[in-house]
Amino acid sequence: MGRSSLARYPTVSAIALFLIHRHQATINLVVAIIPRLIGLGLILVYCFWTNPAQAGQLADRMAQFPDWQGKPPVTAATGDLVYPDWMEGTWNVTSTLVEQVAPLAPEIVTPGFKSNRRYLNQPIQFQVRFERVDQVQSKSRDRIIPLPQQTESAIVADREFNGLNIAQAYLGNDAIRSVKLDPASVNRQITELRSGRQIISIVTGRNTETPSRDRFIATEVINQYFRGTNQPYLNQVETTTAYHQLPSPDSGIEAWQITAIYLSPQDPDYFKALDQPVALYRYRLHLEPL
Repeated sequence: MGRSSLARYPTVSAIALFLIHRHQATINLVVAIIPRLIGLGLILVYCFWTNPAQAGQLADRMAQFPDWQGKPPVTAATGDLVYPDWMEGTWNVTSTLVEQVAPLAPEIVTPGFKSNRRYLNQPIQFQVRFERVDQVQSKSRDRIIPLPQQTESAIVADREFNGLNIAQAYLGNDAIRSVKLDPASVNRQITELRSGRQIISIVTGRNTETPSRDRFIATEVINQYFRGTNQPYLNQVETTTAYHQLPSPDSGIEAWQITAIYLSPQDPDYFKALDQPVALYRYRLHLEPL
């Protein structure tokens, strides 16, 4: 497969690289899934921040969707992404792709963009988990480097558990051998396909906002390396996420997720797009506590 066709992946996980030459639509689904595997990116739709006093850079970005002209404001990723306390636990997630946009169409359209329309308005279910990690665990597992001195513990995503569940929900149990974190860094995740191919995902930047006690927004930018193909390939994906804790403790969390795909400098169309996304996918999510 040429690098231009590998370059522009749509939406869901990072797993379907296997059977590359026969299942292009599945492969395209993979790239966007990977960021979801890494952190379960969830985003609250812009209507949650109608009060200008509460708006920050990420909230503004959500309000501007799909008119995104560049990448999100991030700093270098060190340690792990810390979530609010009310996200602790294991959750049943219902995720529905509700919108997909090709901002530079018809000049640039990702190869699997049209085929991914079959997922529109089709709910997908899986489980995710957010766990509490203390100071000792964070040092031994590189989960958070370091936790704030005044904080004894923090909530982080169980990235291996979440990644495997999301991948299997979208691609089936037979596609994935394993989803593992690099022992040296929580920001490096390795997805092993049963075909023998690998997808290495590295979180390079992130940012968070807390508009209120029951709202949380996060963004991560991820580089994806595809190994086991004729030409190893680099791709970049953004997952901007936000959560809204519902009033009743039993109601769970409602959220929206936006995944943006960016061209690599290797792609022949790179200078036409630069930092503009070439594919955008928006998901509606509901998390129910187990």
